[in-house]
Amino acid sequence: MDYNNCYIITGASKGLGKALSDLLKVDKNNLVIGIARSHLKSVANFTGISLDLGNTDQLIEKMDEMLPEGPFKKVVLINNAGWIGEIAHTGYLAPKSIRDIYQVNVIAPALLMNAFMKKYDHHPGEKMIINVSSGAAGKVTDGWSGYSASKAALNQMTAVAQQESDLKNRGFRLFALSPGIIDTPMQETIRSAPEESFSSLSKFKTFKSEGALSTPEAIAKKVVYLIANHSEFSGVMQDVRNF
Repeated sequence: MDYNNCYIITGASKGLGKALSDLLKVDKNNLVIGIARSHLKSVANFTGISLDLGNTDQLIEKMDEMLPEGPFKKVVLINNAGWIGEIAHTGYLAPKSIRDIYQVNVIAPALLMNAFMKKYDHHPGEKMIINVSSGAAGKVTDGWSGYSASKAALNQMTAVAQQESDLKNRGFRLFALSPGIIDTPMQETIRSAPEESFSSLSKFKTFKSEGALSTPEAIAKKVVYLIANHSEFSGVMQDVRNF
């Protein structure tokens, strides 16, 4: 079957990634490719690919499987997968934790962006990349050095890639999107951090107890709105709390 649109979503087994997959696959004109560490069943217009984004060699090997030929009127890469990493102060981090967070939060999306922009460079339809970032990229939060720095790197990669597309009139539209605070397993991990490693612990516990967390489904609708109405948005850096 030929599809009008193709959406490639990382971290598709839970949280925002799952909500996006569920929302987008309702339209049978969409081919949705979900990527996650856990097994994802392929059904109808949804293709599940099991892959640990921290395994760089495997990611490179499976790249062609993730980026179909088309033709599509619209093709969108959503680098949604992210990891909070080990919450600890510098000097107390496990070396492997430092390596792993950059592999998931920086290297994997960089490889996917690079392959996507090569694959669809001359594609005549709409082509878009949404990198799910975080407000933490611009904040100093103790215990979060890896997460904050990796999201700042993701923002900068997105901005540079957009400039490169514009310089050569390649037609790509890129966004680094802060999704706000969502009720996901990542928030559970944050709330279980030791207070001596994370001075904002009580604040994050309050977000949950006071019902201040957004649902993945609500934020998924905002991401889809951004995709459908991208011409209304200027600039690379966007925040769901502003629309």
